[in-house]
Amino acid sequence: MDATDLKVFEAVARHGSMNRAAAELNTVQSNVTARVRALESELGILLFQRHARGVKVTPAGRRMLPFAVRIASLFSDAKAAARDEGVPGGVLEVGTLETTAAVRLPLILASFAKAYPKVRLVVTTGTTCSLIEDVVECRLEGALVAGPVDHPDLQQESVFCEELVLVTPTSIQGIEDLPSIPELKTIVFRIGCSYREKLDNLLKRAGIFVAQPLEFGSIDAILGCVAAGVGITLLPMSVAAAAWRDGQVAVHRLDPESAEVQTVFIRRADAYVSNAHAAFLQSLRPATELPVAAE
Repeated sequence: MDATDLKVFEAVARHGSMNRAAAELNTVQSNVTARVRALESELGILLFQRHARGVKVTPAGRRMLPFAVRIASLFSDAKAAARDEGVPGGVLEVGTLETTAAVRLPLILASFAKAYPKVRLVVTTGTTCSLIEDVVECRLEGALVAGPVDHPDLQQESVFCEELVLVTPTSIQGIEDLPSIPELKTIVFRIGCSYREKLDNLLKRAGIFVAQPLEFGSIDAILGCVAAGVGITLLPMSVAAAAWRDGQVAVHRLDPESAEVQTVFIRRADAYVSNAHAAFLQSLRPATELPVAAE
């Protein structure tokens, strides 16, 4: 067993296909198949079940996969450490919430790109749940998510403090109006979004258990649907402020316990922190809060 065997195994497991894994690894399918068979022979157990559409990871393969990912990450960290000679450079892959990307990051990213032109920053958006998984599985070096995060493999640092508000059509005067609305709809990101979970809990406390969720992938689509009277949502005030000031939507403040949420930067506790990674984290620290007051 060597690093290449594990890299091939991880790629096949991720793609569910020998052919697609070969394409990613810039080799031919026969090489991938031979590597997998040699690894299975050495271990004395099948790692994949073959079928007409590709392969499926066996229970043994699922148990082995986290170790393969971690070992691959260690090799990557070793290379990065050897080449990390002081000036931040190379590729840095981080994740962020859609809401954070829209409001908090543009000026920070512009400043970072100007200060560190040798860093190729790749930013991926996702939900809190998906981003945590990506960091744990070493697909991202770090991510900005809704905190707090309780995971034994992760370190976190608070970066922003957001005030969540209920965002509704202007016809709704307050939270107390919601139980009387027939077929109430929530306009939300996909499952895994922490704001969606908080909205569900808020409605349950108000005695509403049958709200119908409509999923969208962008803030503009969510705010547009709310403005059109389709439903309600829960967002940081910093995100909803412009639409509220323009009179497109109404915002309703919550009690402090429900409203305050921290945006934290997470990374694997055992991962190497490159100069580029450290510089990016430092660029987040002096960020100032945006004015979000609502009347």
